[in-house]
Amino acid sequence: MPSTTKPISGEQSTRATVTFPAEIYSSLEIIAKRKKVSVAWVVREAAERYVANEWPLFAHRRET
Repeated sequence: MPSTTKPISGEQSTRATVTFPAEIYSSLEIIAKRKKVSVAWVVREAAERYVANEWPLFAHRRET
């Protein structure tokens, strides 16, 4: 069951637990290391892009 956590950048967040096959997780670790970010950051970025691709009219606008 997801739990609500402290806001990040003024937004409410929810924590989730995800299990990946070892090969996928290893790839995520490599990507994170190259970008100098956490695996969690890579997963959040991937999820944001997936949602934006599936529902472009509801895409979360990100500040750059």
